[in-house]
Amino acid sequence: MIFGNKRTARFGDAVAGFETAVRAQDADRSQQYFQDLHRYFGEADDQEFREAGPRLAAILDEMPPAPRATVAVLVGACVERGADPTACASHVLAGLAGALDDARAFCDRWAATGGGDFPDPQAEEPPEDLLDRVDPDQAVAWLTLHHWEMAAVAMLNHAAVRTALDAGTRTRLLRTLRSVEEDSGHDFKCLAYALLVLDEPLVVLHRPTGTGYALRMTGIGDNFQLHTLLADVLIGGGHLPGRAPSAEEAAVCRDRPGQVDTTGSFNLVTPSGDWVWNEGTPSDIPVVDGVRLLVLDPPPYERSWPAGRFFPHMRGDLVLERVLDPDEAGRLLAGCVTQDG
Repeated sequence: MIFGNKRTARFGDAVAGFETAVRAQDADRSQQYFQDLHRYFGEADDQEFREAGPRLAAILDEMPPAPRATVAVLVGACVERGADPTACASHVLAGLAGALDDARAFCDRWAATGGGDFPDPQAEEPPEDLLDRVDPDQAVAWLTLHHWEMAAVAMLNHAAVRTALDAGTRTRLLRTLRSVEEDSGHDFKCLAYALLVLDEPLVVLHRPTGTGYALRMTGIGDNFQLHTLLADVLIGGGHLPGRAPSAEEAAVCRDRPGQVDTTGSFNLVTPSGDWVWNEGTPSDIPVVDGVRLLVLDPPPYERSWPAGRFFPHMRGDLVLERVLDPDEAGRLLAGCVTQDG
């Protein structure tokens, strides 16, 4: 018991000391306790993580840019160990927004000072001439953007965080991220996909049978996952003919770890007749009369892939809320373009 108390105090004291030093803007003590946070992190238990996450998140905007990104990753790790994501997310996502803005400015400045290949943001050492070309805060934002990606994904793994994120903020984050990706040639796919995850209704029309279904999707990271869950709910649920995924194939798309090979059952199509690729996300499905509308056609050829979740820590689900009556399904299908045009 004595040793347990000593261990607990080490990480707890590091959090408390770091918090106090940051608020006092004491750089030397902040650095000391910053090192202690890392030193004792591996010894902390779940209760300590639950307490530490919100406390560290609340002081993110009082830190210099470089340690702020590292502590944001630490906050994400605390959330993964049980800290309240809703108490941490606003601080982490605000930090992400600032880093993206500075990374956007970095791209502009890099082009204005000669361009060329962008520095590898995950390289051990940045280029020697980096600070001769760009502002220090811009350089830090670029070099730590992958840290903000990890921290933000840890928050966005949780439905409560995603649903609390207003559409305007989500759109601004995505717009700035896309601009950074296009100008730099670097990919931040996990962050982009996390910001695109939808928790909302979905109407699905099955063209061969003329039937329709109102569903609700939650935490679905890509269309591979959506495709498998559609087959599970509609074929496995006895609503449509075809091959239903096995219980294991469906489970790994919801909350079970791992991947299991599966075979596609449909061709996913927009109401205008364009294919919705499995490699994309449910955000590719267009909104019609206020709800996303997807058409299921027979698969033109056999597709196979490892069923699972793009985000291993994000619980996914697809729930059937009601079967559309035949008149409603027929009306919706009448407005859809066939594969033949």
